[in-house]
Amino acid sequence: MTVPQFEEISLILGIGGLIMYMIFILYNLAKESNAGGFGMFVIFLSLGLGIVGFAAKSVIQIVLQV
Repeated sequence: MTVPQFEEISLILGIGGLIMYMIFILYNLAKESNAGGFGMFVIFLSLGLGIVGFAAKSVIQIVLQV
């Protein structure tokens, strides 16, 4: 395994772990603050857009390399 491969795998696993931890934190925050259905939707929508942006960046990089 080369260093760039290790760095790419570590980045994906590290960011994935942080995203899962953020989901837990936001769910716990919404539950404790009694945000309601719409409030929880808005919280997870904003987080979801960030996750989609991270995934789209990876897909765009792959498409541009071909």
